[in-house]
Amino acid sequence: MDLRESLVLLLVGSFVVQFCCNANANLVFPVVRKFKGPVENLAAIKAHDAGRRGRFLSVVDVALGGNGRPTSNGLYYTKIGLGPKDYYVQVDTGSDTLWVNCVGCTACPKKSGLGMDLTLYDPNLSKTSKAVPCDDEFCTSTYDGQISGCTKGMSCPYSITYGDGSTTSGSYIKDDLTFDRVVGDLRTVPDNTSVIFGCGSKQSGTLSSTTDTSLDGIIGFGQANSSVLSQLAAAGKVKRIFSHCLDSISGGGIFAIGEVVQPKVKTTPLLQGMAHYNVVLKDIEVAGDPIQLPSDILDSSSGRGTIIDSGTTLAYLPVSIYDQLLEKILAQRSGMKLYLVEDQFTCFHYSDEESVDDLFPTVKFTFEEGLTLTTYPRDYLFLFKEDMWCVGWQKSMAQTKDGKELILLGDLVLANKLVVYDLDNMAIGWADYNCSSSIKVKDDKTGSVYTMGAHDLSSASTVLIGKILTFFVLLITMLST
Repeated sequence: MDLRESLVLLLVGSFVVQFCCNANANLVFPVVRKFKGPVENLAAIKAHDAGRRGRFLSVVDVALGGNGRPTSNGLYYTKIGLGPKDYYVQVDTGSDTLWVNCVGCTACPKKSGLGMDLTLYDPNLSKTSKAVPCDDEFCTSTYDGQISGCTKGMSCPYSITYGDGSTTSGSYIKDDLTFDRVVGDLRTVPDNTSVIFGCGSKQSGTLSSTTDTSLDGIIGFGQANSSVLSQLAAAGKVKRIFSHCLDSISGGGIFAIGEVVQPKVKTTPLLQGMAHYNVVLKDIEVAGDPIQLPSDILDSSSGRGTIIDSGTTLAYLPVSIYDQLLEKILAQRSGMKLYLVEDQFTCFHYSDEESVDDLFPTVKFTFEEGLTLTTYPRDYLFLFKEDMWCVGWQKSMAQTKDGKELILLGDLVLANKLVVYDLDNMAIGWADYNCSSSIKVKDDKTGSVYTMGAHDLSSASTVLIGKILTFFVLLITMLST
């Protein structure tokens, strides 16, 4: 794989994952990237991120007034089994609810440009399907109390409006989720467990449009009690810990649910009460030279924090930070002529044999409790075409309710690192890692340690077009109390 292809992989925040999960299980995710081929349309990359942020930062539960949770677009998408059929859903660390389009759906997409057939879920065709009543504990806890007008026989509804104006609504259903359970080092068997998910009957906006990236629904790995991860944890089947390692060099990667015992990673606290994965930033340095950060960025009491989002392709900084960062990065290349490509990317011509790592500085982020994240030039610079290179750092367009810009770190800085989300201890951490190698994850019930390997399957193994990344998941049964 040449440098151009490997850098393209970095700029892709979407993969296809074949999802799997249950007690004592290491589970498999074949993954395909959303964006494929050379980086020839920079606007498409930022449009992808802008669409994510529009949903990511402003989702609310409009119709029912419950715990409206943010949902994003374009992280990963996976093939999962619900009842007797398979469905392709986006997989997202920034959203919570699993939902799929259902039979009788109004304005649901009819086809997808990703190479798979879309399927409508039909509860009448599943022997294990059950409606979730509006007085069910799941429903009342999701909406912080009983829904007004709830009567016997009424299903628990859901309704979400996203920041871009698109909506999804329907009712909750309980059915079996099918996955491949790992029973040893790189060995799996089929298994299933029941979960509650949304059966979408009406979609609007981008969720109803037939596009190149249309899918059957979304599955969230967020923190809410409604997420599949939280449901399995509440049933005593898993710990609320998951990890991913996205390989932008060879195209493989790892995804694991469970405690990673090798390698060990240092962590930083997650801010409490946040809908997303927010941490406290303390410092940014360019080759050891610090950047002056606004006081409100450093103030953890402001509740803003820095968002860690593996589904966003680039990295976004407030203008005051971005300007300093770009100046320091280009300081030693003062004679270099800069170009503004597509009115948004700072680019330059470079065709020397020397690696960009030898000519440009590293950027280091330091977070609370001393956790650092180092970004190398090969990460934040990417080859646009021929000898034209562009800077991946971008000015922030994401804002808080009070109009302040946010720091949002995506795959630009997270690729080629093992990232661990420990929701049981409200911490997140990472370490530079060879994502084409393997990790070891512990089964708490048996004490067994399983090797979870990276995979990059051929396109022949799936109906999807493009390279496949396989994720393994370990779902751990907790000790009985």
